Amino acid sequence: MRRTALAALCIAAAATAGLTGCQPGQDKADTKTGTSVEPSKSAEKKEAFAGLTGGEIADRALDATSGATSLRMKGNIPDEESGHTIDLDLALNKKGECAGTLGMGGQGKADLVKTGDLVYMKFDEEFVREMSKGQSKSTIDTTVALLAGKWTKTKATGADAKDFAGMCDLSQVLEGAEDSDSDASRGKTTTVDGRPAIVLNEKDGKDRYTLYVATEGKPYLLRIDSTGTDPGSVTFSDFDKPVPVQKPTGNVLDLDALGS
Repeated sequence: MRRTALAALCIAAAATAGLTGCQPGQDKADTKTGTSVEPSKSAEKKEAFAGLTGGEIADRALDATSGATSLRMKGNIPDEESGHTIDLDLALNKKGECAGTLGMGGQGKADLVKTGDLVYMKFDEEFVREMSKGQSKSTIDTTVALLAGKWTKTKATGADAKDFAGMCDLSQVLEGAEDSDSDASRGKTTTVDGRPAIVLNEKDGKDRYTLYVATEGKPYLLRIDSTGTDPGSVTFSDFDKPVPVQKPTGNVLDLDALGS
């Protein structure tokens, strides 16, 4: 079996940013992501995906999700270099546009917008200090004074922006997700943020995956939980909805001009 769960979606997103995986989630609601998975209060009138195996349902879910032109992805991705987790809440589309936030494991936050060939970011002071660790105090203080609380912009092709730009391209994030060949088993029915879903269980060696697939409308993948070598929890929503991309107004610091 191929890595159909986190490898297809969560790990793919992490790989585009030079990261390595996802942070373990919780069995119930993850307060960081604002997501809840609750037992279904009433049985469905008709069996969801009647006659289909768990693997067939999983394959359909990844096909449907890969076909989305946009979605919102929320989760926690560990950064081995810093030892922290990246808290991610990002709406993105196949045009390479995105809007959302990145957190540094409780050590600050950055707002992110990408539109056209420009990446806009605004870092809070805690985020800047965390990213500047290892430098001299005077250098860190100077960097904080320059960047903290201010919108910046840089070309998406620049060395410092490529990782963020890759996370904004849904085509890259979803690349290969439809080629799943899943052998998941069917589980119970439940709800994810109020949406009826079926639970699928999948394993690959020491890795264990729990997939939540929408049973109404298109069979989108709503959530993945994973334990093992690639632990994590990622949720997906707002399929095919416009990404709320809006260029920052006012003074925007041009990082490319500073480096020239």
